[in-house]
Amino acid sequence: MEKLVRPSFDEYFMEIAKIVAKRSTCLRRQVGAVIVKDKHILSTGYNGVPKGFPHCDEIGCVREKLGIPEGERHELCLGLHAEQNAIIQAAVFGVSIKGATLYVTHFPCSVCAKMIVNAEIKEVVFLNDYPDELSKEILKKSNIKVRQFRP
Repeated sequence: MEKLVRPSFDEYFMEIAKIVAKRSTCLRRQVGAVIVKDKHILSTGYNGVPKGFPHCDEIGCVREKLGIPEGERHELCLGLHAEQNAIIQAAVFGVSIKGATLYVTHFPCSVCAKMIVNAEIKEVVFLNDYPDELSKEILKKSNIKVRQFRP
């Protein structure tokens, strides 16, 4: 009988984050987030516009039209980030994420980093880097464990 090869929990949750990202409607980058505690999924989120708004593939990307580089001028975008949506969904359903781990396909921006700190998430596991030095500084000062997932 062949031995089962099971993914590690990091592999399992990151694969789920990658699948969640496929729901994204962002034209620039599809991002997925999974919030986990005690090896159980508490919440997921992907980047996209608020509920009921037309999606970017229908109306276009404002930041793209203005030539805004990645990692800058987030306030011009109508969309919420995957981390924001995962935190919001936990709040909507009354799920505490204090002490949880966030698996995310891309390193969080500075706005998300501040939310992660205040949500009392203890660890961030990311797949792809993102050019936001302030975010890295915020997470370092917060003593949140941050590590890049290496498949």
